[in-house]
Amino acid sequence: MDLVPALEEPLKKVLGPATAKVMAEHLGLHSVGDLLHHYPRRYEERGQLTHLADLPMDEHVTVVAQVADARLHTFASAKAPRGKGQRLEVTITDGSGRLQLVFFGNGVHKPHKELLPGTRALFAGKVSVFNRRLQLAHPAYELLRGEDVSETVDSWAGALIPIYPATAKLESWKIAKSIQTVLPSAGEALDPLPDALREGRSLVSLPEALLKIHRPHTKADIADARNRLKWDEAFVLQVALARRRHADAQLPAVARVPAPDGLLTAFDADLPFTLTDGQQKVSREIFDDLATEHPMHRLLQGEVGSGKTLVALRAMLAVVDAGGQAAMLAPTEVLAQQHHRSIAEMMGELAEGGMLGGSEQATKVVLLTGSMGAAARRQALLDLVTGEAGIVIGTHALIEDKVQFHDLGLVVVDEQHRFGVEQRDALRGKGKQPPHLLVMTATPIPRTVAMTVFGDLETSVLDQLPAGRSPIASHVVPSADKPHFLARAWERVREEVGNGHQAYVVCPRIGDDEDESKKARKSPEDEAEKRPPLAVLDVAEQLEKGPLKGLRVEVLHGRMPPDDKDAVMRRFAAGGTDVLVATTVIEVGVNVPNSTAMVIMDADRFGVSQLHQLRGRVGRGSAPGLCLLVTDMPEASSARQRLNAVAATLDGFELSRIDLEQRREGDVLGQAQSGARSSLRVLAVIDDEEIIAEAREEAAAVVAADPELEHLPGLRTALDALLDEDREQYLDKG
Repeated sequence: MDLVPALEEPLKKVLGPATAKVMAEHLGLHSVGDLLHHYPRRYEERGQLTHLADLPMDEHVTVVAQVADARLHTFASAKAPRGKGQRLEVTITDGSGRLQLVFFGNGVHKPHKELLPGTRALFAGKVSVFNRRLQLAHPAYELLRGEDVSETVDSWAGALIPIYPATAKLESWKIAKSIQTVLPSAGEALDPLPDALREGRSLVSLPEALLKIHRPHTKADIADARNRLKWDEAFVLQVALARRRHADAQLPAVARVPAPDGLLTAFDADLPFTLTDGQQKVSREIFDDLATEHPMHRLLQGEVGSGKTLVALRAMLAVVDAGGQAAMLAPTEVLAQQHHRSIAEMMGELAEGGMLGGSEQATKVVLLTGSMGAAARRQALLDLVTGEAGIVIGTHALIEDKVQFHDLGLVVVDEQHRFGVEQRDALRGKGKQPPHLLVMTATPIPRTVAMTVFGDLETSVLDQLPAGRSPIASHVVPSADKPHFLARAWERVREEVGNGHQAYVVCPRIGDDEDESKKARKSPEDEAEKRPPLAVLDVAEQLEKGPLKGLRVEVLHGRMPPDDKDAVMRRFAAGGTDVLVATTVIEVGVNVPNSTAMVIMDADRFGVSQLHQLRGRVGRGSAPGLCLLVTDMPEASSARQRLNAVAATLDGFELSRIDLEQRREGDVLGQAQSGARSSLRVLAVIDDEEIIAEAREEAAAVVAADPELEHLPGLRTALDALLDEDREQYLDKG
């Protein structure tokens, strides 16, 4: 008998169409195997009650508690004018706190009979507030004793009650009963781990792990199961990435070795400073990769302002020296223009190939964006196809079919997480052979995340700031609690401008009509409050009339015409503007060393890494930087804690850990591009660093010995389940 189909059996055949439909729509579960891998979120011990004191607002919760009191109230209402309306109020307790349950109308009869004082049950519902008290309205419940003792005990066999990730349409215990139905199929699960690996690490078999995670008798059972299932997730994911690396290593590429006295040598000779040790080390890693006949796939991550652009430029010059062309892909027009300007400035006459005054080693550096005029665009396309331009910097306009290269040797992608897979792939497809690929990000990524999200890339880290960089002081400004702090913030901006410097004010929204119609991004804590996020156009107007009256204030946002955006940035860079009120278009790459202060309005509406990126726009010169995080969230809120964390450290890697811990992992494999259901259920990329690192080594050894996994059918099956079409594409395109 073939063992696989038992787990592939559709749930509608096993559980019936109604339950299967809810599981598919609300939990993304379609087959017996999917349901077996829907693990409990936590466990309740029969003798130990949940802490009612810790209930989260607006979340769907499951609690175990005892009925303390039940009262039936009769009242008059529009539907029952003669006082026949009924409301049942039940108070439950667990020793740590009390919670009120309410039932209305026809829904009161059954609970009125069943929920008598002293009765213990599981209750599930959404936590809300009524008259300043927490309550569950019309919760579903399952008695833990009563007339059907034997059935209840059977369905909750064992001392530990699993509590599953549930929805309002399907409570935890209904999921548990469905799992009880399919659990016998667990014995037919094919094991993805090679025997030697499993035995060498004393891991239980997969069928045993599934039984223990769903029906544990002891806490040791849960630990055994989780340890085993973490290994499955880490190992299968790392095998997918190892196979990608193995396949890439088989591809041909042109080795690009710079000429001894060419463009790179001339550029280095003109540099007014020496490279940091970190820049030299990372450059060596990149040049070694470029010299091989297989495509480089390298991730360059570095703190804001660590000199990544310089390292990438030297790599591009090396490729031009070797007769190829290099393309840099930027996520926005503002950033593409900024890169083009700064690279042309850094290169000086070396960027003036074919022009009067250009050096004999010079090449041409061209810009290509969607909004360029027809004549400039035609010339840029001609320079690329003839090879006249060695370096091109552009937005997704570089990907269009019309764009042809003479000999594309290197693709540099800036801010990787902003590009879709197809965009990167289309650009890589423009080389005669696969070009080398360098991905840059200023969002520091913890090592384990780099090993998972970017596991098919080798990683280089720049964690040293160049000499002359100034420290940035960061402070939280609680505008609701202490309005005089906000007044002082504007005074500080005036002081900086008075000292000959400039400032940014960042807002989450633009504030034009089109903007109004879009739902502003909210953190869970804002959902309750109705104030829309502060807008650039409104704030700029208020500042010009009020606290910054008399200063030269301009606005910058993504929906301005490109020429206007460029003109605003040029004026700001030249010192013609004192204060730039902007959206996050200034988040990456914008470099104005004279700007020393930044005020971020509604700072709680931005993510941790975004705040860190924004803050990196100040303190880029010799004067110290100041970043003020303005929020009206209360002191006890998690939003304030997040802002305090940002203010407390400039270490981006530390902040990225905090960010990840707060957000919880989504689909780590697909985070960069795919909205597919999470592939990580028990593995935590921050906490399980050791398992991920070991799984990466084991996976590399398995793939080296058996790239097609011919001798590991269970692993092949698990890989097929992980790599649905979206993820397969993601890995293929890397």
